[in-house]
Amino acid sequence: MDAGAVTERANALPADPGVYQFVAGETVLYVGKAVDIRARVRSYADPRSERIARMVDRAETIDFAVTDTETQALLLEANLIKRHHPRYNVRLKDDKSYPLVQLTDHPVPRIEVTRDPEDSATVFGPFTDKGRVETVVKALRETYGLRGCSDHKYANRERPCLDYEMGLCTAPCTGEIAHDSYREDVESAVRFFQGETGVLSDPLRREMEAAAQDEAFERAANLRDRLDVVESFHGGGEEAVAAQSDERAVDILGVALRGDDATVARLHSERGQLVDRTRHHLDAPEGEDRTAAVLSAFLAQFYAERDLPDAVVLSEHPDDRDVVNWLEFEGVGVRVPGAGREAKLVELALKNARRRAGRDDGLATLARELNLDVRRVSRIEGFDVSHAQGKAVVGSDVCFVDGAAETGDYRRRRLPERNDDFANMHELIRWRATRALEGRDDRPDPDLLLIDGGKGQLNAALDALETTGWDVPAVGIAKDRELVITPERTFDWPDDAPHLHVLQRVRDEAHRFAVQYHQTLRDEVKTVLDDVSGIGPKTRRALLTRFGSVEGIREASVEDLLDVPGVGEKTADELRRRL
Repeated sequence: MDAGAVTERANALPADPGVYQFVAGETVLYVGKAVDIRARVRSYADPRSERIARMVDRAETIDFAVTDTETQALLLEANLIKRHHPRYNVRLKDDKSYPLVQLTDHPVPRIEVTRDPEDSATVFGPFTDKGRVETVVKALRETYGLRGCSDHKYANRERPCLDYEMGLCTAPCTGEIAHDSYREDVESAVRFFQGETGVLSDPLRREMEAAAQDEAFERAANLRDRLDVVESFHGGGEEAVAAQSDERAVDILGVALRGDDATVARLHSERGQLVDRTRHHLDAPEGEDRTAAVLSAFLAQFYAERDLPDAVVLSEHPDDRDVVNWLEFEGVGVRVPGAGREAKLVELALKNARRRAGRDDGLATLARELNLDVRRVSRIEGFDVSHAQGKAVVGSDVCFVDGAAETGDYRRRRLPERNDDFANMHELIRWRATRALEGRDDRPDPDLLLIDGGKGQLNAALDALETTGWDVPAVGIAKDRELVITPERTFDWPDDAPHLHVLQRVRDEAHRFAVQYHQTLRDEVKTVLDDVSGIGPKTRRALLTRFGSVEGIREASVEDLLDVPGVGEKTADELRRRL
């Protein structure tokens, strides 16, 4: 786009707060926020740097989205950056997006918390505190009976599910409520998210008072806590955090730049004691004050779904005043110390950042050796399968970020019972890929998939990737000679190679996590189901196939148990008693 095209497009944009996107084809090049979208976009007719000039020149159109507040614009900008990975933005490489609430475009809408909403859904947010949002959504479901199940589970049901019995859903799937009445309840939820707090707080207060009158004090206390969250949801922002009279949790941040890479070292202090150290990587921006730009991007994106500290201590001031205003509104102290203990901690953070930025920790070498389209492998997911002669088959999916385990992103999967390692690996990777492509996995796509196994397991994984169309590189590592296998060749790296050690750590953790789950499942099935009179191998398989796990069997009603072939009333009663 030339200057004239930018000005013409800007004149058609609203003068409201929100975000704007420079787009080429289907590729988002840049995402920005603004108090006045029209004025901000108009400024791109005279770009501030060569990098921005190249971006504007490549752009074919400019999209926008209006928000109610500047804070919402800030959060939405961070969400879009993480979702689209625009080339011309500073991006945190190892983080997640802010949660949203969506009501699906369905004759009987589903309500859920998500980070990747459907295009046709009615969406509210973004929000910064996922726990508070989940509390509100659960309260809405308990009050209005909105469904949370997938369309697949909703279709063709003959009887209500467990959510109906628990009071979380009015079961429109089986006609327990008319669709018109259900839509009225959905509209109540919409009105709440549009700012009508009383739609939810009034029934919660009545229920709390009734519980107290019945001397059900524990339930009354739980309802009181939930009511507090609901009533504060729209009071200056759902994500408001009370300021502490004394700072207990403090984050100290230092930034080091090396070429096109930036490293942010974070020291976390609680009650005056350092308790955690982490490092994070971003693409370094162009411009004069690159460190200040890195800090602005990191602060906005890192705290996407984390509890905010009482203070952040920085090596220098961020260049985005909106980010600082947001943090200070949330009660977070933002300061750059000149001397004293905090200045020494900042220097320690800087040393941590420089040490990481100045040395090859194996991840950059790994990217070069494997000829990957990244400067360094930041995010690796490792996969393994465990079973006992085809019984209790499970798969593990572990995640490492910058060489460290990211346990919150671990996943595990129960697989069909069969004694076929190749088919099991194919099933595991197909499951991961399908969830990623359908937007049902809230984790970022990894830079590399590591398969525990040789050529056969790797080929099974590659076939699953090709079948689903998920474009992520994958390699295998064979245990016998520690060979690293790629689709093109096999590497026999030295035993002391740091990039081999990276893969070995991921492989060992995937193996441990799979074996642990397999052992837990096998022991639970053996000690609980096998000792129940009337349950043989065939009935056990039927129960696990129907309910998915022992936990699913435990939650099933007697009527559901009786639907399983081989389970009579005596066996169902015994199962309920034993579980």
